[in-house]
This record gives sequence, structure tokens and C-alpha cells, in this order.
Amino acid sequence: MSKKIPYKMYLQEEEMPKYWFNVKAAMKEQHDPFLHPGTGKPCAAEDLEAVFCKELVAQELNTTDELIEIPQGILDFYRMYRPSPLVRAYELEKRLGTPAEIYYKFEGSNTSGSHKLNSAAAQVYYAKQQGLTSLTTETGAGQWGTALSMACAYYGIDLKVFMVKVSSEQKPNRKAVIRTFGADLIPSPSDTTEVGRKILQEFPGTGGSLGCAISEALETSFKTPNCRYVLGSVLDHVLLHQSIIGQEVKAVLDRYEVTPDIIIGCAGGGSNLGGLISPYMADKIRGKNDIQFIAVEPASCPSLTRGRYAYDFGDTGKMTPLMRMYTLGNGFMPSPNHAGGLRYHGMSPVLSKLYHDGYLEARSVEQTAVFDAAVYFARVEGTLPAPESAHAIRVALDEAIKCRETGEKKKIVFGLTGTGYFDMTAYSRYLDGDMHDYIPTDEDLEKGFASLPQVPNA
Repeated sequence: MSKKIPYKMYLQEEEMPKYWFNVKAAMKEQHDPFLHPGTGKPCAAEDLEAVFCKELVAQELNTTDELIEIPQGILDFYRMYRPSPLVRAYELEKRLGTPAEIYYKFEGSNTSGSHKLNSAAAQVYYAKQQGLTSLTTETGAGQWGTALSMACAYYGIDLKVFMVKVSSEQKPNRKAVIRTFGADLIPSPSDTTEVGRKILQEFPGTGGSLGCAISEALETSFKTPNCRYVLGSVLDHVLLHQSIIGQEVKAVLDRYEVTPDIIIGCAGGGSNLGGLISPYMADKIRGKNDIQFIAVEPASCPSLTRGRYAYDFGDTGKMTPLMRMYTLGNGFMPSPNHAGGLRYHGMSPVLSKLYHDGYLEARSVEQTAVFDAAVYFARVEGTLPAPESAHAIRVALDEAIKCRETGEKKKIVFGLTGTGYFDMTAYSRYLDGDMHDYIPTDEDLEKGFASLPQVPNA
């Protein structure tokens, strides 16, 4: 007989995972290697160490160790806000009249308001261990910038954040929090960098993009002594750090003898979804489950559902290594929708490979439908979700309604990646009827694809 499942489920502090889970160790075939932008040859560790912290590069290239130990100095930080709750959405199930069981992992209860703190703490810790004195980064919705500023304040490292201009205008409170923790914040594109000035000249009046902000952060890191660049999504080591989410979910659900039928996550660069599904995906690859994994992205920036699987730069300024991923092209300029953390032209190479090999499916959803779901969820469950998280809520509701129609008693898990309290401008626009959907035309996408680099034999 299965155990009674409480509304909120937590691990005890002593039960917290002591290792990150490396899904690449279970993959039958690895994603293609990073290519050096100058030589076109696979990047060696020393190439990547010019950009990233040394230990992060080691994690990025690790394809064999399934479990990677979390240092005590990071566990001490995690204990300030982890474990996070896994919630059984009983009231949501009741209101929907569905036989499905709905669970969500809430990562928004820490001060940064999102899951991003899991990797921010790790990356700053390793920077401190390496003896670095400053870091640079980009942020879209502001979640990564907030998390990184918190971690830098804790470990004592200077930080410069390039925030996508339209998000900085939409979310002034995010900027205030980042500055409260001592970081220097610059709306991007800016006139403080060469690449920023070039982008402003080519796209006058642009609201910016994550690709633009990454370029500015990279340029600044190269010109600043004892500094490195850190990234809040996309890369393998970021997904690794976020695997603490999926491990906590699995540990709790195993206790109650629950195996999900569907796991849903929003997807921009891929960090949240990758971390949520990692331990379950490894079991699926090994034939131990048949879980349906769904990546949900905005219809305005549909890298998985309408992108190309190709080598591309991770930034607009074409400074990063080339990565093979689902991409809209580094020159794609997304519309200024309110899910800023999902406005990225490419997808994690790990998730792209899993999607390409058929282990993962993807759906795109329009902005107003996302906010329909967000408001419904808030009124029923009492938690205000971030716009990014609401993409997963939208599809979770859709799947639960399907179960109502078919009578299937599926177990649905989704990632509630963050709180929406920094996104009230977006909610106000929705409630005032001033929110509009934008779906790029094929012609719009072709302009982005035209920026894809020519890579021989790729």
C-alpha cells in the first residue's frame, strides 16, 4: 500500500544530496565537441580555461563520472535555502477535475527568487578557490544576475552584470536587488564595450538579447585582470550543478513510491530542465523507465521546435567557442516578451543531443496562454510564478486536462523555477489587456539562420 502523500514534501537537511549527477555518463553518445572559433578544431581544456574557471572546465569535459562530489564550502551555502519543497498540487487537481496527480518542485523560496542560485554558488566558490578577484556575466530576466550577485557577496568577489536592456527596463526591482548585493549592473547593449557599440550601430533602438549581453560580458572579462566569465545556463557544468533539483525530486518521490509519467520544464538555455530531469533521464536511457520529458519554450524564441541543429556561436559578437545545438542563429533578435530568461537563441548541447536522439520532446507556447496559466495557478495554488516557470505550468495544465478527458491517472511533475514577484510589470500588462503574442515568421527565422557559421564537415 502506498504512503499518504503530504501537501509539501521535504528532505531533511542531512538527506541533502552530497553529489551532483552527471547525465553525460549515462548517454550512449556524447554531443559534438566545442570548436575553437579561430582554428575550427575541438577545444582543449586550456582553450576553455581562458574563459572559464579551471574546475568548471574539468566538469564541462567530464563524460565518465556519474557522481561528482559537492565541496563542503558549497554545501554550507546550499543549507541556507535547500532542500526546496516538492508540492503535491491537491487543490489544482480538484479544480481541474483531473484524475492526474500533479507535483511541482518550487525553487523560488530563496532571496534570489529562482533555481539559478544552485549554480551561482558553485561557480563563485570555484572562482574563489582559483584566486580570482572578479567575474563578469549576463542576465536576461535578472534571475541569474541576482543569484550571482548573492553568491559573489557571500564569497567576496567583485561582479559586473550586463542585463538585457528590455529586461532592465521591465524589471527595475531586479536591478535594485543586484545592486544591493554589491554588483555593478549595465543595461546591454551598452557603449562600454566595443561589441556593444557595434551592436547599437547595427540595431539602433534594440532592446538587446542574451547573445548581446554575453558578448559584452566576455569582452569585459578578457580586458579585466584576474577575471573570468561565468554563464548561468546552456553549458554542461551548469546543468550538472542544477541536478541537485532532480535528485531531491527523485529522493522524495521514491520515498512515497511515486514514479512520474511526465516531467515538464521551461527551456531557454536549458539549466532548469536539464537539472530537473537528469537522474530520471539516465534511467530512461538505460531502459529503466518510460517517462515523457517535455521542454516548453516561448513561441517567440523557438530554438528547439523551429531551430536548426547546427554549430553556432553562443553570443552575438561571435566570441565564444562553437557549440552544436538547436539554434535560431546567433544573429536572431528575439521579440521583447516577458519571459526574459527564455530569450536565448540556442539550447544546451546536452538537451539538444537528447532531443535530437528522441529522448525529449518540445513544445512552444504563446505569451498570453502562458499568463492565462500563471494567473489561474496563482489563484488556485496561492503561489505567484515567474513568467519562465509559467511555460511549464501551461503544459502541465494541458496534460492534466487531457487526463480528465481520457481518464488516465498520470503522475505529472513540473519545475516551478522561480517566483513572479519581480515580474509585476508583466502581470500588470496582462491584466490590463496590453499583452500581445509574437511568433516569428519563416522570413524572420531565415535572417537568424543566415548568421550561422560555415563549419566544414559538421
